[in-house]
Amino acid sequence: MSTSNKRAVVLVSGGMDSAVTLAIARVQGFACHALSVEYGQRHVSELAAARRVAARYAIAHKTVRIDLRSIGGSALTDDIAVPEDTDQGGAGDGIPVTYVPARNTIMLSIALGWAEVLGAQDIFCGVNAVDYSGYPDCRPEFIEAFERLANLATKAGVEGNKLTVHAPLIRLSKADIVRRGNELGVDFAETVSCYQADADGRACGHCDACRLRALGFAEAGIADPTRYR
Repeated sequence: MSTSNKRAVVLVSGGMDSAVTLAIARVQGFACHALSVEYGQRHVSELAAARRVAARYAIAHKTVRIDLRSIGGSALTDDIAVPEDTDQGGAGDGIPVTYVPARNTIMLSIALGWAEVLGAQDIFCGVNAVDYSGYPDCRPEFIEAFERLANLATKAGVEGNKLTVHAPLIRLSKADIVRRGNELGVDFAETVSCYQADADGRACGHCDACRLRALGFAEAGIADPTRYR
């Protein structure tokens, strides 16, 4: 367990990107506090994966519950089919139906609140603008804007304790993320990326998240440990 006084809240979904982000925060010397959000997602087995990832590093882990099913509007929270075997996700394809309205804004806001309570000035998230450029809340502009908001809207920011939002994967390809995680010893077998994984965390192999994950491992030349149904 880290003994650093430099605290950080790290959003850990249970997916591969957030696991690599956590590993990066740790190697940068932060005492990490993992935060997961149960928002009504259909792939709830990712939360079990988040607990495994946090336990691996023996760090504090908190799960906050907020039900975004009440507003719906996404294939991850509503009665909308998850797209399968498509090429959706790249620039020019529009915003995918797997986009969850306001999800990253809400998650970062919760992380911001916990960071203030902990006296942490750093927040890490695993958003990525390369493979999911259709998601408006995965863009560098969003992260920069949220950081400005964080320093305007908090006691810490007003008192001069500048808050920083880190998105270390934002410009990396999925293959680059796999390579970086491999360098840092991330156990990708513990993670769940599939949008419709079953209760045991086994992936469908057909949704956009599965296809991008598989492509990332293939392009990185690293064996894919994903368990499929």
